[in-house]
Order: sequence, then structure tokens, then C-alpha cells
Amino acid sequence: MAIFKFGSKQKTVPNSTQQPAPPVIPIAPTPTSGSIQKPQGKSLAELEAEIEAQYLPTKPHRPSKKPQPNRGFFSKKLVTLALVAGVPVGIVALANVPVPGWRSQVARTAPILLFPTYSSWDGAYKSLIDNLNQAEQLIDRPTSATDLDVGGQKLTMAREAVNKLPSGFIEDDFTRSLYWYNWHYSRSGFATARSQLGTLESKLFQEQNAQTLLRTTEDSVNQAKLQYQQATTSTDKQLAATSWQAGLGKMAQVPTATLAGKEAQQKLVSYRQEFAETVGLFAGNAETSNLITAARKFAWQAAKDGQNPPHEAIRWEQVIDRWQDAIDRLARIPPTDLQGYQEAQKLLVDYQASQSEIRVRLAAEQNAVRSFAAAQRDITNLIASASHGNKSYTLAQLQDIINQLESVKPGTTPYLESRGLLISARNKWQELQKQ
Repeated sequence: MAIFKFGSKQKTVPNSTQQPAPPVIPIAPTPTSGSIQKPQGKSLAELEAEIEAQYLPTKPHRPSKKPQPNRGFFSKKLVTLALVAGVPVGIVALANVPVPGWRSQVARTAPILLFPTYSSWDGAYKSLIDNLNQAEQLIDRPTSATDLDVGGQKLTMAREAVNKLPSGFIEDDFTRSLYWYNWHYSRSGFATARSQLGTLESKLFQEQNAQTLLRTTEDSVNQAKLQYQQATTSTDKQLAATSWQAGLGKMAQVPTATLAGKEAQQKLVSYRQEFAETVGLFAGNAETSNLITAARKFAWQAAKDGQNPPHEAIRWEQVIDRWQDAIDRLARIPPTDLQGYQEAQKLLVDYQASQSEIRVRLAAEQNAVRSFAAAQRDITNLIASASHGNKSYTLAQLQDIINQLESVKPGTTPYLESRGLLISARNKWQELQKQ
């Protein structure tokens, strides 16, 4: 009996490059006696291995791909982290947007979200106080123009700090929205600092103007002095001397309360002495020079004693006497000394005007004291007679008291006390009128 051989037929894989398929090795059945035996069935794994053995040699070589790391997990973590961190930051930033009324609403509901704003305001307030204190030291007690420049810089920094503090929102809401935050802001302190800032800015402006005036007059004096020294004719010398003297007069007008004014007064002594020695303003007449110098000293003392009113009557009388001393010395300069007499007459005009002003202040002080004393006596008498219950008499007495208190003028020593009594008298008068 013939023996049949079983084998698998090779499959061809379409490819541009065909390679010869490997020979198929037939599987011979094991003969048995008396019958034809069928080949044994192959398992699935054996069939897959056989197909793979036939397929791989015909496939072009391709480099195996390396497994790529899975980056999706890390990307998702970064996105999640960004969302977790970004959402609160965005909420805080939105809560601190400087829109009118917006932060007030946030302060009422969730004040903790306004921590960046409060921290910024706290820093601005502390900067305001620090710079203001330094500016006050430099501007109130300057020793040089450099102090004023540095003080001006401190004021600028203080002004910038003030501009960062929205006073309206703070005054309305800070008491209930900052209970959790320990900061240095003070409502009264802020108001005081803002007022002090304006005062210092005004004083610095005056100081700077005085510095400018001093520099200008010094330049004119030095220029006139140089012109006098270089003049070749008597006319040119006379013109230069006039300019020189005019420059000294302008220097004397620098406000004495300023740093520049104090410097001007110190320099004027040497400048005038140099002028007298060079030009010979009072040449041959030392007595005239001494009289003018003494008059200036008395006038300076009188002006100093009259500062910071109100003063009592006796103080005003002393000031009047100082002005009179200065006037008496100028009056002793004879008209024959043309240049000295002309200078004395200019000073006399100023001194007599100042003395007249002090006389007015003295009269106002004396009248105020008399009126206030009379009002006090009337009040005492009215209290003593109050038990009689005469309404018409009481109203008349109160009206007299009111008239006396109203005659007390501002700038006098009893003025402030008289205002309090005047208010009480008016209230009592109105109360009686309604009864």
C-alpha cells in the first residue's frame, strides 16, 4: 500500500522583493500494520510557530522600536499642579483688583483675600512715617542746603507713599476687615502725617525760594563789586556802587526765618564792611556808620521780640520801645551826610511802619483785656442776682455780656477764653428767649 505524505503549502507574502521560501519538511506518518494512519493533529501553538517560521524570513529587516516611556502621567500631574496653584492665585489677584467698591465688598465677606493689599498699604504707611520723620529733622533744623535737598527727596518718597494709601477705603472698612492682621496703620496717625506733609512741603518751598533769592543777590553783589573794581571812570564807579548797594539791600530782604536768611544776615556783616571800606559810603563819618549799625541791631531785637503773638500788653510796650530806640538813632544822622542820611531815611520808613503796627496790637490787647474783665464781672453779678427771676433784666445783662465778649479781637491773650464764654452766653440767651 502506498504511503501518503502530508505537508503544508507555503503562503507568499506580497512584497516588492521576493525571497525564496524555505523548503517544507514533510512529516512522515508512523506506519501501522494493516491500515493507513492519518497524521496527528497539530496544536495551535505549533501552527503559529510554523507560520511564523515561514513568514519571518520573507519580511524585510526593520529595526525594532524601543519602547517609549509613558509621559502622559507626568504631564497630567503638571497640569493638575498648575491648576491647583493657579486657581487660588487668580482668586487672590482678582480680589485685590483696585476697582472702586470692589475691595470693599471683598473686605466684608472674605478679608483674608486682601492680605496683599493690606500688606502693601502697611509698607506704604511705615514708609510714609519714616520718610516724614527724616524730612522733618532735615527741613526744620537744616545746617546746609544739602539738608534741604535730602529733605526734599524724603518728602517726595513720603508723598509717593501717601498716594499708595486709598484713605477712603481704609477709613470705612479697616476696623472690621483687619481684625486678623496686626499692622501699624493708624487713622489719626495718617491724618496727622498727611497734614504734616503739607506743612513741610510749604516750608521747603519757602526755604528753596529763599535759597534762590540768596544765590541771586550774592551773584549781583559779586558782579557789582567786580564792575566797581574794573571801572575806569567815576561815572562807571558810581553806577557799580549803586548796583552793589542795591544788591546788599535785596540780600537783607531774605526771610530771616529761613536757613538762607540766617546765612544772609551773617554774610551781610562782612559784605557791608567790605562795601564801606571799598566804596567809602561813610568815609570821614564813623559816627553815621555806628548809628546805622546800632539802629539795625535794635530793629532786629524788636522784630524778634514781636514774633509768635499773642503777647501781653507789657510785652508789646517793650517791642515799641525797641523800635523807638532804632528810630532815635537814625534820627540823629544829619542831612549834611548825604549818603548816610539817604540810607537812614529808607530805614526810618520801615521802622516807623513796624512800630505803628505794634501800637495797633497793643491797643487791641488792652481793649480785649478790659472787655473780658468787664464781661467776667457782669457774669458774676448776673449769677448773684439770678435768684430774683427777672427775665427781662437777665436778658439785658446777657446781651451786655455778649457785646463785651464780641469786642475781644483775635490775636489777643483773652480771645480763646472769651470764645468759650461767648458761646455759653448766647446759648443761655436763646434758652431764656424760648421760655
